[in-house]
Amino acid sequence: MKKAIFLDRDGTINVDIGYEFSLEKCKLLPGVIEGLKLLEKYYVFFIVTNQSGIGLGYYPHETFVEFNECVLEKLGAQDIKILKTYCCPHAKEEKCDCRKPNKKFVLEAREEFNVDLKNSWVIGDHPSDVLLGINAGCRTVYLLTGHGASHLDDIKEKNIRVTIIAENFLTAAKEILKRNNGE
Repeated sequence: MKKAIFLDRDGTINVDIGYEFSLEKCKLLPGVIEGLKLLEKYYVFFIVTNQSGIGLGYYPHETFVEFNECVLEKLGAQDIKILKTYCCPHAKEEKCDCRKPNKKFVLEAREEFNVDLKNSWVIGDHPSDVLLGINAGCRTVYLLTGHGASHLDDIKEKNIRVTIIAENFLTAAKEILKRNNGE
């Protein structure tokens, strides 16, 4: 079985620019490449992202795809491979089964790619990312990048049990490796 890292996208991998997607604003966050390089020896990578802007009519699905391809190209240029991107295009009000913290996409990845969820991680900058990890039986990293710092009180007030809280992606990657003893 494979161990995986399930990555939120906006605010975790790339700069979160809200609903104003443009390829000119497609920039990776500092430390992401270095962190993924450390982790790639032991983990496969997936993106799991909520894109409610599609469901709310702020941008079409095609715009999401173009921006996601830009992110994947930037990662690919550094020989980092994302096995698959899972995208929930629904608005929160639609109450679908694929919006984080629902575990539908993580379970699909488990089946399609033979992923060991117990030894996998979910990394993101929203409480819903942490709750996804908990719901799926993974360990979790809450990043203070993107929206992370502004939602930290929510994590604490709701007593959401996070495995690691990290200032940035590179710090998170190093802490994951410490916890796994590099296995």
